[in-house]
Amino acid sequence: MMEWKWLRFIRMAVMLLVLEGRRWCTTDACLEHERIALLHLKPFFNYRNHLQSWVEVKGSDCCKWERVECNTTTRRLIQLSLNSTKWEFNVEYWYLNASMFLPFEELRSLYLSENAIAGCIENEGFGKLSSTLSNLEILDLSRNYLNDSILLSLSELSSLRYLDLSYNPFERSSHPRGFQWLSRLTKLETLHLSGNSLKNSIFLQMRNLSSLKTLSLDGTQMRLITNLEELDLSFNLFRNNTISFLQGLSSLKSLTLFANHLQGSLDIEGLSNLTNLKKLDLSGNQIESFQSFKDGGRKLELTHLEELNLDYNHFNTSVFASLNKLSNLKSLSIRANGLKGSIDMKDLDAFINLRELYMSDNELKNCVIHQDSNVSSSLEEIYLDYSTLNTNILQSIGVFASLKTLYLSDCGLIGPLPNQGWCDLRNLEVLDVSENALEGMLPHCFSNLTSLRELDISRNHFQIPLSFTPFANLSNLKALSINENKMVLEPSFYTSIPKFQLEVISLLKCITSQQLSRKVPTFLYYQYDLRYVDLSHNNLSGTVPTWLLENNTKLEDLILKGNSFTGPLSLSSALISNVSSIDLSENKLQGQIPTRICSTFPHLRRLFLSKNAFEGIIPLCLSGMKDLSFLDLSNNQLLSNNNLSGNVVPVILSANRVPYLYLDGNNFSGEMTNVDVSTFEFPNSLSEIDLSNNKLHGKLPRWIGNASFLQRLAMSNNGFEGSIPMEFCKLNRLEFLDLSQNNLSGSIPSCFNPPYIEHVHLHGNRLRGPLSLAFYNSSSIVTLDLRGNNLTGSIPKWIYTLSSLSVLLLKDNHFHGKVPVELCKLHSLSIIDLSQNMFSGPIPSCLGNLSLPMQRKKILEIGFYGPSIEEHETTLNFGMDSYYPDSYLEEVIEFTTKSGLFLYEGNILSYMTGIDLSCNNLTGHIPSELGNLSEIYSLNLSHNKLTGVIPSSFAKLHQIESLDLSYNNLSGEIPNQLVELNSLEVFSMAYNNLSGSIPEPKAQFGTFIENSYEGNPFLCGPILHKSCSKTDSPSTISTVSEDKGEDGLIDTYNFCVSFLVSYVVVLLTIFVVLYINPYWRRAWFSLVGKCITTCRYSNVGNFLTYHIFKRCV
Repeated sequence: MMEWKWLRFIRMAVMLLVLEGRRWCTTDACLEHERIALLHLKPFFNYRNHLQSWVEVKGSDCCKWERVECNTTTRRLIQLSLNSTKWEFNVEYWYLNASMFLPFEELRSLYLSENAIAGCIENEGFGKLSSTLSNLEILDLSRNYLNDSILLSLSELSSLRYLDLSYNPFERSSHPRGFQWLSRLTKLETLHLSGNSLKNSIFLQMRNLSSLKTLSLDGTQMRLITNLEELDLSFNLFRNNTISFLQGLSSLKSLTLFANHLQGSLDIEGLSNLTNLKKLDLSGNQIESFQSFKDGGRKLELTHLEELNLDYNHFNTSVFASLNKLSNLKSLSIRANGLKGSIDMKDLDAFINLRELYMSDNELKNCVIHQDSNVSSSLEEIYLDYSTLNTNILQSIGVFASLKTLYLSDCGLIGPLPNQGWCDLRNLEVLDVSENALEGMLPHCFSNLTSLRELDISRNHFQIPLSFTPFANLSNLKALSINENKMVLEPSFYTSIPKFQLEVISLLKCITSQQLSRKVPTFLYYQYDLRYVDLSHNNLSGTVPTWLLENNTKLEDLILKGNSFTGPLSLSSALISNVSSIDLSENKLQGQIPTRICSTFPHLRRLFLSKNAFEGIIPLCLSGMKDLSFLDLSNNQLLSNNNLSGNVVPVILSANRVPYLYLDGNNFSGEMTNVDVSTFEFPNSLSEIDLSNNKLHGKLPRWIGNASFLQRLAMSNNGFEGSIPMEFCKLNRLEFLDLSQNNLSGSIPSCFNPPYIEHVHLHGNRLRGPLSLAFYNSSSIVTLDLRGNNLTGSIPKWIYTLSSLSVLLLKDNHFHGKVPVELCKLHSLSIIDLSQNMFSGPIPSCLGNLSLPMQRKKILEIGFYGPSIEEHETTLNFGMDSYYPDSYLEEVIEFTTKSGLFLYEGNILSYMTGIDLSCNNLTGHIPSELGNLSEIYSLNLSHNKLTGVIPSSFAKLHQIESLDLSYNNLSGEIPNQLVELNSLEVFSMAYNNLSGSIPEPKAQFGTFIENSYEGNPFLCGPILHKSCSKTDSPSTISTVSEDKGEDGLIDTYNFCVSFLVSYVVVLLTIFVVLYINPYWRRAWFSLVGKCITTCRYSNVGNFLTYHIFKRCV
């Protein structure tokens, strides 16, 4: 009996072990057949190596793979996020086999947006999933290349509740029924069709969508259907008379009409029947008022309306009276309208429930606040930033006892903060008074604001104690920005520990006095919860305060740029996993970059160490960090990873995940072509690389042509030689190319014509030959800089195809022929430099038709990113100055003006305009049409063979700062109207044949000295020390002319006869003497031979000097 009991016990134990084993297997790893199915999908969605965690290792848990989410109990896959794997706009479209998703039987959400999908393979559409994927509720196919042939198969997914088909080319319809098929989706609640340019008829086709609650149609240019709760009609063409159809939408709760063509007085009849409406967005139109055309006295009555957005319209302060029936309104936004002058808060008394009031970016001068205002007890948020208010508002604003958020940034507030009023706001949590002219110490009552969480007082003239005593008692303070104020010492020593624990601190450009301690403020020693720290440009000294990283384990961004930290960079061996950005640029750090930087900060995204004195090698682990996207080590003294050959190629080819790599301004040397690139996995993610200002030489590496995602490439100021590789023609995404200041030769490949190229810099090389078809039809090109080469031929006729060209620099080449009139068709041109070539013929008069527009496109377009703090961790999103560009390459051009060579970059480049045709062989008159260039800053026509007079129309060049017409054959007088050119700084008419009096020495012309007019013997004036006396008066000249008229014919006849006789006598005498005396004959012919030889080589030398060294500067 006992044996049977033991047997039963053992049997139960075995069963429990088996069950536990099965449970263990099912809960700790995904199903094997789903893992294999994911691997089958990988080749189609791994375009830029996004799916690195999807490995072909048996037993690997696919539930832990990126973009995959599983049920925690069954370990079945429930969400697959394969969106944005082929988001580039020029990726070729492809067709999907939807059957590949069949193994995922419990799939609930499938995201396939931005994948260049054009449809499904025949008989393998989404309809195949209907019977198996019965739980699929969310499907996102937005931003692909789908047309309505996909709709039939989608209509079989009866479980769908959310479908996003926005931004697909559905206007290319091939099926007459189209969206009628979607009527089968009876459970569908949300449908997005934005950006599809659909026709009105689709609403009739979808009338059976009984569950539909949200329909997004922004950008579809259409009308709508009924039975909706949310309707988004943004970016359409609705006008005032076309919104009457809204009257029947009685169920509507949210309506958005942002960015339509609503203007003037809007008839409220189309809105008044929307009795259930809670949210109304009419922003981004040109509405001036609300009015009932049937009943002039009727007002907008929407008793349930809680949110009203009227931003970016043309309302004035009278709008509040027309809205006073909206008694339930909680949020009113009327930013960037025509609110002017004074606003009386009594006008808002009808809004007894108002919580949020947005009136930023208007022209308000004053805000009248009353103690007994109805909104004084309800208002919680007030936004008045970007106005011009009186500082007195701070004394009266204390009546808003419930106020939690107050924005008064850039409001023209001046003087010290008052001691009363605003200090009574005991519930205030967010205060922004940045960018004003407030000054002095913070008042003592500031400590009353104990509820403050976020405070921004940046860019004022406050005096902030180094001890931070005014903030010490603000125990709830989480974010503090005091950029660009003045730190001061206190008379007494302060030792108490602050009560706050900050998450964000920004002290950019604060410590300005040399008497202050150059140490990090001591209160930071007591902070342990920091996420973002910016102490930039404070001249702080000592070693890098790495204790900030050790004390604050949640720190994400540490910005210490522009200080005087010295010594080597010493890092703790401890893991600091949250750090995302470190900026130590523009300090005095030295030694080697520590190799432990990779292990200490495993999730580092952005590392900036430029403009220090680091030396040695780059840790190779940097280029292999999986999250690193920005690496800037420029302007140091770094060598490459191979000290023997100085080769930088391993660093680049190892950077598999680093799209932005800046290694310019170092000591990298050697050739870039002596590495076997087949041993590396090519970095497909590389988007931007800067190797400028190093010591690299040899030929340009052909393997760069394999960087198919490269957008910006800079390799200037090295020693590269040879021709531009043909492989560069494969860089189809290239936008910026700088190969200037090298020794490149050969011709520019005619195939080099990247479709998106904007800025090309090839100056300072030895390129030769004509332009042929290089850059032909490059409609996106903005800057073409080919200066200082040996290019020949004429400017091609197809130059007009460069429709976006703004800067054309062809200086110092061997171009010849006429200046083509096709240049006049380039309406974006604003800077032209054709100097030091061999152009001939007249100046095209049509150049005067150029508008020389201000061009922001001349600047290299860059975006910006700010701190990477998550919103759920801190609420601060204001006051951060360390917004980094998404590119560190700048667009810089050189242009000669004001008798010197100047660099133009940044914003100033967008304003610069000029034409330089100097040092050519241009002939003819100066076209008077050039006087129409009223926006031009510099005009240089010097060192040519121009004739005629100076056009008086030049008096219209009101913006001109430099005008050089020297070294020509101009005649006549200098127009006195030129004295009206008040911006003129450089003016040269030297070495012409000008005559008469120089312009009056007033205004700018009073600053020009003698060398502006030298070389014109017939000019006179005080500056030239030559009086325009009466002897040279018109009457004297007239008398001389009359005498000459009477005797001119006789004098000319006598002169010609005398000269001819004398010439013949001298010639016969020489001939007779040389014939008689053989010795003199040999000596004479020897002298003549030497003279001919000398003259010939002298002329050849001058020719070479002119055409090679360009004698004209």
